[in-house]
Amino acid sequence: MSTVSVPSATDLETLAVNALRILSAEAVQEANSGHPGMPMGCAPMAYALWRNHLRFNPANPDWANRDRFVLSAGHGSALLYSLLHLTGFDLSLDDIRNFRQWNSRTPGHPEYGHTPGVETTTGPLGQGFGNAVGMALAEARLAAEFNRDGHDPVDHYTYVIAGDGDIMEGVQAEAASLAGHLGLGKLIVLYDDNNITIDGTTDIAFSEDVRGRFAAYGWQTELVADGTDVQAIDRAIGAAKAAADRPSLIAVRTRIGHGSPNRENTSKAHGEPLGDEELALTKQSLGWTAEGRFQIPPEVLAHFREALERGAESERAWQVEWDTYAAAHTELAAEFGRRTAGELPASWDADLPEFATADGPMATRAASGKVLNAIASRVPELMGGSADLAGSNKTLVDDGDDFSRDNRAGRNVHFGIREHAMGAIMNGMTLHGGLRPYGATFLIFSDYMRPAVRLAALMQVPATYVYTHDSIAVGEDGPTHQPIEQIASLRAMPGLTVIRPSDANETREAWAVAMAEPGPVALMLTRQKLPIIEGDATALRRGAYILQDVPNDEIDVILIATGSEVHVAAEAAGVLAAEGLRARVVSMPSWELFERQDQAYREHVLPPGVSARVSVEAGVTFGWSRYVGDSGVCVGIDRFGASAPGSENLQQFGFTVENVVQKARAICGR
Repeated sequence: MSTVSVPSATDLETLAVNALRILSAEAVQEANSGHPGMPMGCAPMAYALWRNHLRFNPANPDWANRDRFVLSAGHGSALLYSLLHLTGFDLSLDDIRNFRQWNSRTPGHPEYGHTPGVETTTGPLGQGFGNAVGMALAEARLAAEFNRDGHDPVDHYTYVIAGDGDIMEGVQAEAASLAGHLGLGKLIVLYDDNNITIDGTTDIAFSEDVRGRFAAYGWQTELVADGTDVQAIDRAIGAAKAAADRPSLIAVRTRIGHGSPNRENTSKAHGEPLGDEELALTKQSLGWTAEGRFQIPPEVLAHFREALERGAESERAWQVEWDTYAAAHTELAAEFGRRTAGELPASWDADLPEFATADGPMATRAASGKVLNAIASRVPELMGGSADLAGSNKTLVDDGDDFSRDNRAGRNVHFGIREHAMGAIMNGMTLHGGLRPYGATFLIFSDYMRPAVRLAALMQVPATYVYTHDSIAVGEDGPTHQPIEQIASLRAMPGLTVIRPSDANETREAWAVAMAEPGPVALMLTRQKLPIIEGDATALRRGAYILQDVPNDEIDVILIATGSEVHVAAEAAGVLAAEGLRARVVSMPSWELFERQDQAYREHVLPPGVSARVSVEAGVTFGWSRYVGDSGVCVGIDRFGASAPGSENLQQFGFTVENVVQKARAICGR
């Protein structure tokens, strides 16, 4: 009678950890591209977290009360894909085999919306860390709003695995500082402290006391000296969960490429496949006996797949609690359902301000503040703030209170002078679900947050950026604070909708677009006051529209303008009319919205037969040739600004009725 050998708990744990190592290394080797070292070193901490602490349901990756897991060290994506496959998410071994290949579900860095179980797109180091701060912030806010009478429909953690690269990035420092200040106790970061980067050991460029720095931020810190000790990691995570009043950093001392005889603890393990020979040696050193690639021992797969029943039970238990909660708090339950579904309230856009000419002149930043507060009164999930410029950006919700460690129900977030972190945190808030974030700063400082904006565009998450002080009209602060290339630069970003409204009513419509868009929107707003223009501002939703019309067969010149220059173009058209030149005036607040219109509409606004065109915008002329053509003229600014009163700058740089008239005359041969 034969006997079946059943691994002990310790042996099974070792096999499971090594399965993560081998499967990840095999995926990288199959692709002949990727980063095997981090997954091999981090496998024990990933196992301890996913097996003993992380609450998730592989059969329902979007369960509202799941814990969030962020692989901030996104280059280690093979580890995440291995975890997802082994625990039962909809990710097959064939998907693992196709790692980093065309049209695969396992891209080189994790992509939100592309692979089940991936909570955010990571890879640009430090961004995932910032996203996690936003997720923890969102959990705290929603818990304050919805938890009642001992029923906690919102009660979960945000976990991160971050590496040395994440810890060095400035965005991480900004985000960690704010997280500590806010006391986000349900944020737990496992730091892969392996002392290796691409260029070599970290001490060539990095010698700080990381735990000391985080302690100074107000974090609890733990050290696990042996990164292979699953029980020690487990205990450290438990201690972190017990520290409810502050976030936690667990520094886990690992060896990159663990198990590779010739690559372990070297920079070569970071971003190069092990090679067939070294992979075979690694399997031998780890005692891995399964023959061939992508062979998971049945007992290991069964061990990991226990996550399916654990996850189902966790969700069932939550559902029982939810049913009791929903019966006692029907309105809150309905609101929670709407919010987590990402639906806006009915009539959310009712009673938005309408501005008459008598209300002007008004800066579009001021109009934005009025519209923001009107929307906030009907959309409770609208939450955000400014990078220490709320008074200038006009982004305070008047009756919203401040979000703080003492008031989790507040709607105004003081991000501090941390634009980069603000963008990353906004992404995390959006990805968490239940909130619609906005963040504000001066347009010139959009450069500080560009990486996060780019990721929002890549993920298509609906964040709203309020960028004020949008031109040389900033004035005396000078060229350091005057945006020149920023509008064009943001327009160049795929997936981002840029809107530069011309007056208060267009600003209202710009906000309406931002709230309805599935992806991110950047609003470009003025510091200076602008007249309120008569016209149908709702046409802003089409990106460009005819503000002052001339029949197609009578047009001498088309004046195309955005933002604060639209009224200049309109006045110039009046002067030209008195001279016998007929000008159509087109307000073009958004290239992106205009390009979505059908060809018939675009040609209605800009008839192909009219080549005499003048664009007017207080920014670089780059890109405007697509609308003015080879025969057109651009009134713009292709140098940096100057320190002078804003009105003087506009005069000196040619943003005047007289200059626009002169350019139009010249193009018409007058």
